[in-house]
Amino acid sequence: MSTLTYAGKKFRFTVDNGTVFHNTYAPDGTELRYETVAGPGTGTVEDVDLHAAEVATGVFLVGWTEKSGMSVTHAMNMNTNTVHAFWTYETPDGRVGELHTGTLEEL
Repeated sequence: MSTLTYAGKKFRFTVDNGTVFHNTYAPDGTELRYETVAGPGTGTVEDVDLHAAEVATGVFLVGWTEKSGMSVTHAMNMNTNTVHAFWTYETPDGRVGELHTGTLEEL
């Protein structure tokens, strides 16, 4: 049986573009409360339902859809406290996607 090593914990997620989030995961790992604490969207707080799978020992593929319509996927490596993130969102010219990397620090 898989152990969701992020479940029930809070992390500071620092993204390569300067955005910083505080991510708090529900004890069962199926929900996330994120708060944007630096960068675009500072002050945004939202609770989202997670879809998660352990793809290797300590490596989780986690995804969700935000109220804004942004879709987010994280490959979270809890062994190295690193994240590869992909998100997509609508612009006046159509939907775009962005790849980012970041680090996790447990709070």
